[in-house]
Amino acid sequence: MIGGDAPVDGADALPLLGYVPVLLPEQLGDPAFRTSHGVRYAYVVGAMANGITSEALVEAAARAGMLAFFGAAGLDPGRVEQAIDRLSANLGDKPFGFNLIHSPNEPDLEAAIVELYLRRRVRCVSASAYLGLTLPLVKYRLAGIHRDADGRVVIPNRVVAKVSRIEVARKFFSPPPVDMVRALVDAGALTAEQAELAAQVPVAEDLTAEADSGGHTDNRPALALIPTMLALRDEMQARHAYEVKLRVGAAGGIATPASAAAAFAMGAAYVLTGTVNQACVESGTSDAVRAMLADAEQADVMMAPAADMFEMGVKVQVLKRGTMFALRARKLYELYRAHGSIEALPALQRAMLERDYFRCTLEEAWLQTRDFFATRDPSQNERAERDPKHKLALVFRKYLGQSSNWANVGEPTRQADYQVWCGPAMGAFNEWTRGSSLAEPARREAVTVAHNLLVGAAALTRANWLRAQGVALPVDAATFAPREPEALAKLLRPAAEEAEVVR
Repeated sequence: MIGGDAPVDGADALPLLGYVPVLLPEQLGDPAFRTSHGVRYAYVVGAMANGITSEALVEAAARAGMLAFFGAAGLDPGRVEQAIDRLSANLGDKPFGFNLIHSPNEPDLEAAIVELYLRRRVRCVSASAYLGLTLPLVKYRLAGIHRDADGRVVIPNRVVAKVSRIEVARKFFSPPPVDMVRALVDAGALTAEQAELAAQVPVAEDLTAEADSGGHTDNRPALALIPTMLALRDEMQARHAYEVKLRVGAAGGIATPASAAAAFAMGAAYVLTGTVNQACVESGTSDAVRAMLADAEQADVMMAPAADMFEMGVKVQVLKRGTMFALRARKLYELYRAHGSIEALPALQRAMLERDYFRCTLEEAWLQTRDFFATRDPSQNERAERDPKHKLALVFRKYLGQSSNWANVGEPTRQADYQVWCGPAMGAFNEWTRGSSLAEPARREAVTVAHNLLVGAAALTRANWLRAQGVALPVDAATFAPREPEALAKLLRPAAEEAEVVR
């Protein structure tokens, strides 16, 4: 409550200029999201591939009351199962999930990961990079669907979709396609009764509107994307009358209290962070990459060909400062488009690739690639023997895939080739934290970052409420600088006590 500076009619009271109630970080977003997932905060730690969202990062977030997804994309099923073992043992009944990435070039791998999740009872996945629905994804979603004693449809497995295109979002907010449900019945994966229940549920109840971000992205502006997805949510909810109402979260650019507050103000049920977590000490990348990210500015990113969808021309957003990866990856795609086989590459280009990219002959690079796919997906080798252009693509994908691994382990001889998924949010985060302890890579802990974003978003939301009432605020009252964990605790304590009194 804010009063004026002069008494009213000579009385002791001051005129009321504005009023703002208590707003705790755990009150931000949709309470149904928090209840449904069993979390304290409407805050999701996104699943950065190759284990960048590591077991340690998932554990830290889960213990703090947030939902986190292990970055399973790009990893073989054995490595993913190791993560399941650790997280199941260490977190018990605390909520967490795993990534499930669309793998159009490796459909057998996607199917194998789904079978692993079903066998190990992984109950929540982050479905990312999907261009359309796949049979393994639908199988995961519908496995175990049934009616409870009260007749309500129960669906054990949850899908949190990450989408940037309205036509893809519509598919996730719709019931599973009839033809896919029929195929699952024919394969014995669903009963006829379960197939009938499938028509009453969406593929995903939670959908993250992914704006301009690191990794797979369509570079969509959040201010345009989020309202579009919210309108689709309302349309699909009205059309299908789902028992559990659909929800839309926001991702891409969530790196400051202001961006988090803006997302919640627009109606986001939750916010999802990505690149800023990669910069934290718990992430599954190297200190070298964390130092590079700490130096990044908003313009220090560019698009480059993606390893997993290379032949399709799909791109990912990566860091360009301190690495030549993006330029080299673009060169590979140009060569792939222009030539039909390894043998067709011009001598000068071939020499450049062997010297600067692979550091071995292309024949040796192919043998290494063949050995890799012999265990990961033998069908790729069979196709390569029939199709020289596919063989060329696999060799080029070898470089793209290894570049991420070199970055994650901090291979010092390969820093010029580091592939670091990064969006402009990283630069915004660095600008906001400049001069604070969070500017130092070694001080960036994921939960401290999250608490700063959430507490700051609550503070800025209250400041906006006052501004909407015509209250002129000083600059320091309308900004939120990063705090140490101890300072955050002191800020939360009186607010929590006041909220308890109100209740």
